[in-house]
Amino acid sequence: MKHLVLVAHGSRREASNEEVRMIAARLKSLAGTRYADVTAAFLELVEPSIPGAIQCCVERGAREVVVLPYFLSQGRHVATDIPEQVQPKQAEHPQVQITIAPYLGSAEEGIAAILLQLAQ
Repeated sequence: MKHLVLVAHGSRREASNEEVRMIAARLKSLAGTRYADVTAAFLELVEPSIPGAIQCCVERGAREVVVLPYFLSQGRHVATDIPEQVQPKQAEHPQVQITIAPYLGSAEEGIAAILLQLAQ
């Protein structure tokens, strides 16, 4: 069973966190049977945390968890903080394959097209 965890920063503004949850729900709908579940997780300020979300996936029977950083650039959070939160869960659950997908901003061509569309 493969699960997807969409990771955002987390905000004190609950409406922002709800937007991330709504995107995760939309991803789940679009993914069909590709993922058994899609959930949102947050780097800080909001639950579930990244380790908490991974743990929930494992408890629901995940054999593979893909962590998808919802960040536009490869700053400290993408390069360091997210891997530092994923690594202990991988060590705790060696039977589960946990991978970190490329961050959103690495899809440069697609991001540029979306930005041009929004600017119209």
